[in-house]
Amino acid sequence: MITVSASDATAEGARPLVYLIAGEVSGDQLGGGLMAALRRSGQPMRFAGVGGARMSEQGLASLFPMRELSVMGLLETLPRLPRLLRRIRETADDIVRRDPDVIVTIDAPSFAMRVMSRVASRRAPRLHYVAPQLWAWRPGRIHTYRKTFDRLLALLPFEPKYFEPKDMRCTFVGHPAAMPGKGDAEGFRARHGVANGGRVLLLLPGSRSGEIARMLPVLAEAARKLQAAYPALKTALLAAPGHETELRAATAFWEDVPLVIETQERADLFAASSLALATSGTVSVELAAAGVPHVIAYRVNPLTAWIARRLVHVKYADLVNIILDRPVVPELIQQDCTPERLAEEGARLLTNSAATAQRDGFAEATRRMLPDGKPPFERAAEAVLAALSGRR
Repeated sequence: MITVSASDATAEGARPLVYLIAGEVSGDQLGGGLMAALRRSGQPMRFAGVGGARMSEQGLASLFPMRELSVMGLLETLPRLPRLLRRIRETADDIVRRDPDVIVTIDAPSFAMRVMSRVASRRAPRLHYVAPQLWAWRPGRIHTYRKTFDRLLALLPFEPKYFEPKDMRCTFVGHPAAMPGKGDAEGFRARHGVANGGRVLLLLPGSRSGEIARMLPVLAEAARKLQAAYPALKTALLAAPGHETELRAATAFWEDVPLVIETQERADLFAASSLALATSGTVSVELAAAGVPHVIAYRVNPLTAWIARRLVHVKYADLVNIILDRPVVPELIQQDCTPERLAEEGARLLTNSAATAQRDGFAEATRRMLPDGKPPFERAAEAVLAALSGRR
């Protein structure tokens, strides 16, 4: 049995407690990077909350498995609503019990807002990392965000100008996915038998089970069509954390297709890829930073799509296109999301001229997402430390 002395317990309690809540893979990546930056600050602190593999690597013992929150879409959410409501209660109760010095919710706004509404009386500063896309849909929610959070941490350069005139404090910290990676393309090619002159086609079916079930068959059929036209094209598949088993099962009949898990080889895969077919999401920014020509695609339940069309008020779905206000990345959504269209757009991007034009757009977009040359996680950590300083 391990015993803790009174002096040790006092020292432990003296360190500020940062409570973090992430609800999906992209939020876990942000949370892990933020925690690492906070550790580099040299200020002793403790962490608690909800997160995934990246946050666990930085010392977070998640209250429950984060994957339980990774669900999107009205009809997709309804069957899991009782469990989600229970997790909301558990998280709020944990915050009350621990009494943290600062609370950082990371994306997953529906879950975060419901938790925060249950701890409204707590005195800890509240930061929401990833400003909500109120400029795209349901702008009236600004009133709820003003009541719930002290500050937003924005990934996109235009967001403070949107929020601050509405009396919502907002700090642009930059988009971590826009930081260029350092992968070993030749190493990946050698390990996976990509012949000289061969090119790699990267498939990204998403980070949620529902996305994977909908998107993988479409992407796989598009890949088959492209390989028929380009026999030297080698297909590789990127698996999000927690979904390796289902992807291995779904692709067991595929021949000679590397399944890359979220490890260091991810950067090598991006460096080696000549084209990507990707489920819409943050990964498009990462592909842009790596200079990988790509097409984004997405399908949801038809009713969810019908509702979204009536609520969303932006021209584009892809962040690169939104930032540049022009269609640099092809977007194949709902009825346009077919293997035929994906293969057609992919084949176009395998030509030098189309790929070069897209990469020029990538360079412009990623510059805008990296303010002042300072790493985004360092800027986010500064905002959290400033909140801690104000609390203490």
